[in-house]
Amino acid sequence: MEYSEPYSVFSVVNFDPMKILGIDPGSVYCGYGFIKAPDRNAHNAGSRKSWRPMYLSSGRIVLPARQPLHIRLKELYTNLSEVIAEYGPDEIVIEKMFFARGIKAAISMGHTRGVVLIAAALTGLDIYEYSALEVKKSVVGYGKADKNQVQKMVKEILTIGHPLSPDSADALALALCHAHTRKFDSP
Repeated sequence: MEYSEPYSVFSVVNFDPMKILGIDPGSVYCGYGFIKAPDRNAHNAGSRKSWRPMYLSSGRIVLPARQPLHIRLKELYTNLSEVIAEYGPDEIVIEKMFFARGIKAAISMGHTRGVVLIAAALTGLDIYEYSALEVKKSVVGYGKADKNQVQKMVKEILTIGHPLSPDSADALALALCHAHTRKFDSP
């Protein structure tokens, strides 16, 4: 009797990591964070691989505060499109707007989110949105955590040894929230 290669039940499961781009929209500072997270099938199929997201890159797009809004929005679109093209994410995550300090700020944030959404939508990739409460609860374990707590946990989870701007920390937290959420969603 002849024996062939052992059959593996995991041979048909895709364990390729997903590249997730988190975006924290802002009309002056727009943070972005890029992580690589194991495919959700690696967890759902019972893989012995450790589920640990990996930091790839982060930063913030700084827009000229004294320029008219339409100029800032144009720059935001151009710069964000370049970031998306450079890193080639598989999925994009954007923070939901939940409050603004005033009517003018809310309108400005609405315009900014619109530009971010259109730049992301034109890629044809899946776009996901989470509220700040969902992100904080996922990353810190407490939905009313302050920015310093979020920043500290992001650096701890992703083993980042260098300083992060609050905007890029928030964007990385968005990407981590999505990675955690999709880890438990069914494929």
